Amino acid sequence: MADDSKTWELIHAERVKMSDTLDGLTEEQWAQRSLCGTWSVRQAAGHIVGGAEQTPANFMAGMVRNAFRFNVYMDHTARDLGRLEPDEIVTRLRARTTTTNHPPAPAMAMLGEIVVHGEDIRRPLGITGSVSPDAQLACLNMYRSATFPVGGKKRMAGLRLVADDVDWSHGDGPEVHGTGMALMMGMTGRPVPADQLTGDGAATFLGRIGR
Repeated sequence: MADDSKTWELIHAERVKMSDTLDGLTEEQWAQRSLCGTWSVRQAAGHIVGGAEQTPANFMAGMVRNAFRFNVYMDHTARDLGRLEPDEIVTRLRARTTTTNHPPAPAMAMLGEIVVHGEDIRRPLGITGSVSPDAQLACLNMYRSATFPVGGKKRMAGLRLVADDVDWSHGDGPEVHGTGMALMMGMTGRPVPADQLTGDGAATFLGRIGR
């Protein structure tokens, strides 16, 4: 069995940062739309909590309740937990800064959850994130070959992505340059301002985001 201790250290550190970010939000900020579909910041935070509290048994029970429709299940959970008071959302996330439970998926998937959804919340609010370089590199390497549910692999096809602030690149073809986080958000289908990406392949990459 792989040793996931380093991955869990990264997950816990990012959950602490996200808890601190959420703890300082105003009522208006909680209600603002996140970068994750139609979810508000509050619902995106609820999704983070739901994932952090998940277990294999609970995940399978939820899939059964939702007729094995993964996206429907995630949406129901986010909206249900998004009805919690903000203080409870923060408290429940802080309670998951040492635990290692997770759904039937690799620990790396949980790192991707907190890193990407953390940015789903911070970016629309204009809050500068502080995702560690180690967490960024781990997630970039994971998403470069990801298919369901984020589709990073198809967005990168025929392109070479090059991070300007961390030591990472992948692929062959016209180059797309940007920060590691800008590339990651694009790989996972989030909107990225055009001025954050440069290179001969930037327009092609931007055109694939959201598909």
